[in-house]
Amino acid sequence: MEFNSSQQIVFVLHGLNVTQTNKHIYFSLTLILYIVTIFVNLILIVTIFLEKMLHEPMYLFLCNLCINGIYGASAFYPKILYDLLFDSHVITYPGCMTQILVIYSYAFCEFTSLTVMAYDRYVAICKPLQYHSIMTTRKVWTLLLLTWLFSWLESSIGMGLTARLPLCGIDIDKLYCSNWAVVKLSCVDTTLNNLYGFILTFSHVSQTILILISYVNIIKASLRSRVQRKKFMQTCLPHLITLTNFTISLTFDVMYARYGSNTSLLALRNIMAVEFLVVPPLVNPIIYGMKLTQIRNRVAQIYIDNFHL
Repeated sequence: MEFNSSQQIVFVLHGLNVTQTNKHIYFSLTLILYIVTIFVNLILIVTIFLEKMLHEPMYLFLCNLCINGIYGASAFYPKILYDLLFDSHVITYPGCMTQILVIYSYAFCEFTSLTVMAYDRYVAICKPLQYHSIMTTRKVWTLLLLTWLFSWLESSIGMGLTARLPLCGIDIDKLYCSNWAVVKLSCVDTTLNNLYGFILTFSHVSQTILILISYVNIIKASLRSRVQRKKFMQTCLPHLITLTNFTISLTFDVMYARYGSNTSLLALRNIMAVEFLVVPPLVNPIIYGMKLTQIRNRVAQIYIDNFHL
């Protein structure tokens, strides 16, 4: 059956399957995860904002990564918490499209931010004497603005291509709305959507290649100097961990959404579907907070000052 109006469509989310007893446990754990995610990201954002010594390109890019982490987590957690609390498994068409827009723009922004951060580390380690002349304040803010604009543009085009499709189903086998899950419900040919998906894949694979090239040069430069090796361990290692974590999480979700089996364990499907929305926003600020000495010392100082007060 083809639906006459997209405004009348209410999707049914089938990813959530918990008993009445377990529902409260899952709600509590999910709420704690969301609060901790917001808290650890806000700590880094506030610390970087308050500490003038941290108003450098690397820390501003890190601050942007934390803001994006809150943005992405907030596209997922409130809805799943509502579903657990009120035993709701539905979402309206406009709500679904909005969730798709925010989640995908978060993912694209995360990847583009990590690419920009790799470029920043490349200039810092491979061209240290030219660093401040290359990474000017104006250039940093331009890169941040372009990161968000580029991500929103990519997501908006994808959502527009999906919104034009007439749908013949309302069942989404996921905890949240995803673009491919809605495209699969279409009554018509989706070649254009597939083509755009391949364009996006090529774009972000190209970013990955640029990051790898940057790090090949960074590692070469680091081997020449003990100071550069120390800088690599302090500033580049967290970036590599963050990049690897996010890339693996996102790849799992994309590959499983397209080629995974719906007959596999529900718990496994859910974990693979939400990993890129849950793990990076929670882990990134912790990794950077532990590895970057200036941030770690400043957070400790704020804690000590407040404790004494």
